[in-house]
Amino acid sequence: MGAGIAGLACAIACAQRGLSVEVVEQAPALTEVGAGLQIAPNGGRVLDALGVSVPGVDSQAVHLIDGPSGARLIRMPLGAGFRLIHRADLIGALAARAGDLDIPVRLDTPVTAVEDAAMRLEGGRRIAFRRLVGADGVRGASRAFVAPDHPARFTGQVAWRAIVPVDDWPAEAQVHVGPGRHLVCYPLRDGRALNIVAVEERTAWVAEGWSQDDDPANLRRAFAGFARPIRDVLDRVERVNLWGLMDHGATPRWTRGACTAIGDAAHPTLPFLAQGANLGLEDAWTLAASLDDPAGWERARRPRVTRALAAAAGNARNYHLTGLRRAAGHAALRLADRVNPSAPMRGYAWLYDHDVTAD
Repeated sequence: MGAGIAGLACAIACAQRGLSVEVVEQAPALTEVGAGLQIAPNGGRVLDALGVSVPGVDSQAVHLIDGPSGARLIRMPLGAGFRLIHRADLIGALAARAGDLDIPVRLDTPVTAVEDAAMRLEGGRRIAFRRLVGADGVRGASRAFVAPDHPARFTGQVAWRAIVPVDDWPAEAQVHVGPGRHLVCYPLRDGRALNIVAVEERTAWVAEGWSQDDDPANLRRAFAGFARPIRDVLDRVERVNLWGLMDHGATPRWTRGACTAIGDAAHPTLPFLAQGANLGLEDAWTLAASLDDPAGWERARRPRVTRALAAAAGNARNYHLTGLRRAAGHAALRLADRVNPSAPMRGYAWLYDHDVTAD
């Protein structure tokens, strides 16, 4: 249920194992929605195993920059396997692979509720199932069935998302950090489009969901204290979406009866580690191999997912430092940049080097 990244990937993985599978999606068409994604090696290995190839930009580095001054803090080189892609391109590639495998994708089929062995559609009609994989997101029917009372906490942060045209941009993910805010940008497709995600700490709550429109002037105002190159980029923004960042954590359980939730339906992650799509791909592959033992699958997956969620939350704190902690942290980054800029990335070997397709 859900023809997003995790849902299509899981359907393909099931079909490759000889299982009969169908995808149900509420949208009337798989249109070009969303923006940029960073596919790390752990997610890329799943795409390779699924036989899915996606066009994109090979990322060379993660570059941390002091937002107000524009000065380099550290540029951490990346190895092979880090790709910057448009979400629509990934969905298109997954859908094409599903078509190659003759997987039915039933569009324009909103599910209002999940029951013990059936999905209830608008109008009251039901679709029975033997096993249901809920990949319909944090507000979907599968999460409401599996973990109906799981609370979410507003993080005190909001995020803007936009894409702007650029003449040229380095093949890297840049993180411009400042007190109480940061901005991530990286190139997409042929390098002439720039994906922007900008985060600001705020006490006022903003509704969850990145499809809400906002005035670009609000984004420019929030980052008016950043260096000229970023202000110039933000001057090009004509349309921007805004959403409130909620900390859901992992739901207390991922399976109820014959329904198992994966991806954002089970464990939405904050966008500070670029692992949402990658964890969803890992979920898809591993669950397809464990459909007869979802409890065992969850026991095996939960520690890794919990660690990734905690790492994402930690990045948010580190990006927004103020005062003496900011000065000390930036001094340490500049020293590492001179001595061994690759060292910080080695701390994420547990994440990027893992290969779920080899388990």
